[in-house]
This record gives sequence, structure tokens and C-alpha cells, in this order.
Amino acid sequence: MKTESAQTGSPASTRIGPEHADLDEVFRLKYGDPATTGWSPRMRYERGYFTPEDHYEALVSTLVTESTTWLDVGCGRFLFPGNEALARKLSGRCSHLTGVDPDATILENPYVHEKAQETIDAYRADRGFDLVTLRMVAEHLTDPDAAVASLQRLVVPGGRVVVYTVYKWSPIPLLTRITPFGLHHPIKRLVWGTEEKDTFPVANRMNTRGDLREVFGRHGFREAWFRYADDCRTFAGWRATQWIELACWRVLRAVGLHYPEVCLLGVYERRSDS
Repeated sequence: MKTESAQTGSPASTRIGPEHADLDEVFRLKYGDPATTGWSPRMRYERGYFTPEDHYEALVSTLVTESTTWLDVGCGRFLFPGNEALARKLSGRCSHLTGVDPDATILENPYVHEKAQETIDAYRADRGFDLVTLRMVAEHLTDPDAAVASLQRLVVPGGRVVVYTVYKWSPIPLLTRITPFGLHHPIKRLVWGTEEKDTFPVANRMNTRGDLREVFGRHGFREAWFRYADDCRTFAGWRATQWIELACWRVLRAVGLHYPEVCLLGVYERRSDS
């Protein structure tokens, strides 16, 4: 697995992808001063590790400007769970922010300027969007072609779609596929403390880099940037297991390998001729 790639010549902003300074800024906004924050984020920061969520938030932060028309797909109650400060900041920074989600939890979202309780396939807008974000949505889509065809209709030429999702062949997604759905929430609640209304069935039909390239390519997009984000959060609730995960991550990183659990983070740009 190559860590990341970027293509140049974009008609939008000149840079894609968060740098260390962007990650550091998001970390401090979310957790506060690394010297005085809780033990888990402090442990990660001291070892130079940023979570996939940190990478996603930093990426979106670099792409949202004062003129951005932004569509967040599947946002539910949150733009960024655990980082309300960034949600408030970017909601106020952009020109317009629409949230689309068929689930009623979208009605609880305080940061989107416009709410549409429907699927992305059914959604119609009287504007084009410069930026579309899908945070942990791709794994739930049962018809990727229909969803991406809708994105092609909604995104302006040169506009970008950010996809942040699980990797199909990581241990947790593999375990999820063989575990009855009724057990998903009890397990998530035990390990990560999530709420039942934030647990949804998964399909994993566009959850490899190749899958994403193919489906977006068929609908007039090109991969503009991509990163595998190592995910050392499986046992982050306990100090000893977090230490072990980060120690394993550092060893694997030193020899050029990824941690077994990874997330996918990609930017797909609509071609001007599509």
C-alpha cells in the first residue's frame, strides 16, 4: 500500500492534502494543549500519531474557504463527531452548507444551513457545489453508481468530493461482515461508547482504493489525492492497549508498512469535460 498520492493541475485550490501544521491545528482545536489534554490524545501526540478523524478534519479544513458551497452527505447529527469547535468554525466560514441524510437525526444538526431528509439519489438542488463530503458513508451505500451519478449532477466542474471510509479488508470491517447486525451496536457501545441511533447496516461496495477510482472514474471524476490513514483506535479506551497499538504502529511505520486497521481518505475531482 502506498501511503498517499496527489495529482497536480487542479482548477480549484493549489494544494490538496493536510500537512503536519494542519493536523496540529485540528488537534489543538479538538483536544486543547497537548501538554495538558487527556492521557490518550497526549500519548498519540507525543508519538506523532494522528487519527483518521484528525486527517479527515484537517483535509476538509484546508478545502473550505469563504466562497465554498458545501454539501455534506450522510451527516446526521454531526459534521465532525468530537470536534464541535471545527464544525462551528467551518460552518461559519463557508458560503453555504447543505446536509443530506435520509435519517431523522439530520434534524438535530445545528451547523448545516439547509437540511434535506432524503437520500443523495433523490436530492435535487438549485445550486452546484464546490465541495461534497462523505464521512463514513461510502460503506453504507448499496448502489455506488447511482450515488456517484448523483454527485456528478450536483458537483460543479472542478469541484471535489471527499470520501472518508473504512477499508474493506481491515480486521474490523471483516469482522463486521460476519457478525449479525443486531450485535453491532452492543459491541460498538462497549468498545467506543457510541449510541444505537448512530449504528447503520454496511454494504462495503466501494471500500477499496480501486473500487473508488473505478466508480468515480465512470462518472467523470479523477482521483486528485489519496491517503491510507492508519487507525490505532480499536482499543484506545484503555491506556495499556493504546500504548501497545501505538508501539506496533511505530514499528510497522519504521519498516514502511501500514497498521492492519486503516481507513481510506480520497479526493475526487470532477473533470471539466464531464
